[in-house]
Amino acid sequence: MSGPIYMDNHATTRPDPRVLEAMLPYLTTEYGNASSRTHAFGWRAEEAVTRARGQVAKLLNADPKGILFTAGATESNNLALVGAMRANVHQGDHLIAAATEHSSVLDVARDLEARGARLTVLPVDRYGRVDPERVREAITERTVLVSLMAANNEVGTLLPLAAIGALCKERGVLFHTDAAQAVGKIPIDVQAMGIDLLSMTGHKIYCPKGVGALYVRRKNPRVILEPLVRGGGQERGLRSGTLNVPGIVALGAALELARVEMPVEARRVAALRDRLQAGITSEVEEVALNGHPTERLPNNLNLSFAYVEGEALLLSLDGVAVSSRSACTSEKREPSHVLKAMGVSDDMAQTSLRFGLGRFTTEQEVDDVIGRVVASVGRLRAISPLYRAARGKDLGTTSIQESAHTGGIQT
Repeated sequence: MSGPIYMDNHATTRPDPRVLEAMLPYLTTEYGNASSRTHAFGWRAEEAVTRARGQVAKLLNADPKGILFTAGATESNNLALVGAMRANVHQGDHLIAAATEHSSVLDVARDLEARGARLTVLPVDRYGRVDPERVREAITERTVLVSLMAANNEVGTLLPLAAIGALCKERGVLFHTDAAQAVGKIPIDVQAMGIDLLSMTGHKIYCPKGVGALYVRRKNPRVILEPLVRGGGQERGLRSGTLNVPGIVALGAALELARVEMPVEARRVAALRDRLQAGITSEVEEVALNGHPTERLPNNLNLSFAYVEGEALLLSLDGVAVSSRSACTSEKREPSHVLKAMGVSDDMAQTSLRFGLGRFTTEQEVDDVIGRVVASVGRLRAISPLYRAARGKDLGTTSIQESAHTGGIQT
């Protein structure tokens, strides 16, 4: 295979042709403003938005009236955190997040802290999981919100959302989850999991960029937010601005496809992920799996290659689109904050690669990537004096085979 191979689906996904087909009329003939209530163009646009709202809600087992459309997960995270803290200032000033959150949560949380809020950043274990008991211990009488991501964007680790949601309800605090990587990949039920606020984005689930949503619980409890954008009063006054009707239609179509196809697709992609993992580790020694061996996204594989400089490895994989961290922080030179929080050494964190498989990944592409990775690591280690010096010694890394022995690999 000579063409480029895309394995960076955590950063963004190729839009599904069926999604593009659904949105196309709203870019051409059905161009009405959904807020125009005096003619058929506006009515049809409003109907399309209502239909999409129902499609999003159905996937989440949510009330359609609780779905607010945004520009993406970053905006949704900002509205959830800032909106909740400002609206509930009478209740308290304390916010809880995890050390491995996406920057659109951690940066917002730290900004709130700088403006007077109290922030607790919870540690994670070596797999990137938060212990629900740590959450329980961190909650105080002044806690307003707990914000913990559903699935990590770098290592794919899943958090025990239902357990965390239950204890938040027990203590009377709001529970927000950044589910940008999880929605459409694993089942999410906001009722069963006790989720009060949930952020998502379209471009992680085969939808064009520029559209997302925030779920806001309407009862038990009714979540009150302070809007960040004011103006025309769209989206119940919580997110003013002309609605992106084509994008919203696309998001609804993408989530309807995910609802129907997720069980089969997850198994297929997980099998390809396991094939990639086994193919690399059978040929390359001293490779560490980052993230939980079983409680992980079906499309994620994050590996560290001892004694290989990460940037050099990325550059050597010509024609393979992979990354070493979140796309939102890819320009930073320091090691991944996610891997550091998990206790991974700086050296090993710098050698990590994140493979994000997806709907359009083929078995042939997986096999080609295995060959390219094995060849690139071999070339780089051949010129590494550190590898030559350490070869045959205990390098202090945990191999994938060892990780698999302790917990197995999800299929």
